[in-house]
Parts: sequence; structure tokens; C-alpha cells
Amino acid sequence: MPELPEVEALAAYLRERAVGHTVERLEVSSFSALKTFDPPATAVAGLTVTSAGRHGKFLDIGLGDDLHLVVHLARAGWLHYRDAFKSPAPLKPGSGPIAIRMRLDDGSGFDLTEAGTQKSLAAYLVRDPAEVPGVSRLGPDALAVSRDEFADRLKGRNGQVKGVLVDQEVLAGIGNAYSDEILHVAKLSPFALTGKLTDEQIDTLYAAMRAVETDAVARSVGQKAAELKGEKRAGMRVHARTGLPCPVCGDIVREVSFADKSLQYCATCQTGGKPLADRRLSKLIR
Repeated sequence: MPELPEVEALAAYLRERAVGHTVERLEVSSFSALKTFDPPATAVAGLTVTSAGRHGKFLDIGLGDDLHLVVHLARAGWLHYRDAFKSPAPLKPGSGPIAIRMRLDDGSGFDLTEAGTQKSLAAYLVRDPAEVPGVSRLGPDALAVSRDEFADRLKGRNGQVKGVLVDQEVLAGIGNAYSDEILHVAKLSPFALTGKLTDEQIDTLYAAMRAVETDAVARSVGQKAAELKGEKRAGMRVHARTGLPCPVCGDIVREVSFADKSLQYCATCQTGGKPLADRRLSKLIR
């Protein structure tokens, strides 16, 4: 799933490539992907792309004076920028993985695609991004929150630190991958309870969050959209590296699997050398 760094990089790429161009038309192939109907997709034709930014993991493309195309790429969605499209013909309904296409006046544009059978990509054409339910519920951005607000929000939502970090109502922008990385840098168990964290541990966790996210943004911004996934994988220490050596201590990276996702961690660095039981609501093996 694209997280804060990748969405920030996509926004930066659109600011460089698309902002200032006029929209020729917005084509919708997957009608379930566009969650709004007023204004209609036809309303953006002739409008200028005025901005590109993000709200947490939501991409926000400004159109004209008062419209926004807000996109959540979900687990398997992506943005593919095209310098030129092979055909001028409009998309047909159900055009493979392509959900939405935006064509610009210079012949370029982008496709919003989604792989797999679980279609969760969501796009909203709105006059105010706050009209998008997921945006209106977001907590402070992970790269903008102060240390004190960070501490208050963690302690205000007592639970396992991994789950609290990825709760978008607590903090916006952190997902499964970078939460693994943050906890590894902070040397914290993913199942540590936020209500029991010491002030020193919160300081360390806050610094780790800032360092991991800032470094990932620095590595991602400037990359082409097609290269971002590879850049993300290359920068990971523990996430998606099960069975490989930890780059800090050399112990093997371990995994806890859930029904639809998994987490990775280093027992030596994070849990005092004790492996976590690989089951839902796992606790340290004693």
C-alpha cells in the first residue's frame, strides 16, 4: 500500500509534470472506483490542474478554482503517468486494471490502476477535500505532529503500538510497512502497549518516526512513478524481509502473520531476543 512517502512523491511528480495543464477529459472505467456523482466526471473537462498535494495517504489533485480529485490508492492501487496514450479512444467499462484515466492537453496524463480482485481504490470528485470521509477523520500528519501532541495521541488511544501507529485517526500517513521500520529503529516490540511507554521510549519513537519518514520522502521525491515501488523496497530494513539478516545485529528478521497482512521485526533489536508467537493477538513467548 502506498504510504506517506510514496504519495508525497506522486504529488511532487504531478506538480512537476501535470500542474498548469488543462484537462481534456476524465474517463472512468471502473464505476465503483469513483465514489461521488456530483459534480460529474465530465465537469473537469477544460479545467486547469492547479495543484497536487496529499492528506495523509490521500492524493489531492486541484482542478480549476474549486474542484479536487482526491484519491486513496488502497492496497493494490497505483498511478501510472503516460507521456502519450496509445489510443485517443475513450476507455471502455472494465478496461482491465485501469479504473480512471485523466487526459491532459499536451497528450499526456495518468491512469489510476488497481491489481487483483479486491477493488478498494477510491476516488472522489469534490469541492472540498473535507467532504471525503477518510480525510475528515484524519489525525495530524506524521511529519507535522509535535512531540507533545504525538505523546498525547498515543497515550489517548491505549493499545499495541503497531496498531496505534497505523490508525489514521491517531496519525495520518503511516501504514503497515513504515510502522515496521519505525519500530525497528526505535527498538520497540510491535506489541508494546502505548499506555505503558516511558517518556524516554516516546522520545525515541517520535525521533524514529521522523527519521524514517523524512528519509523515505527524501529517497522517493524526484523518482518517476514507475520507480517508486522499487525504491521503497530497497530502503526497507525489516519489512518484507522475513528470513533475511537484520542490517543492525545480523539476527534473522521474523514475521507475525494475520488473516490479511503480516508484520516483520527483529527479536534481538526489539523484543529482548524473544520471538513473538505467530498468531493474532500474539504475546511474547515466555
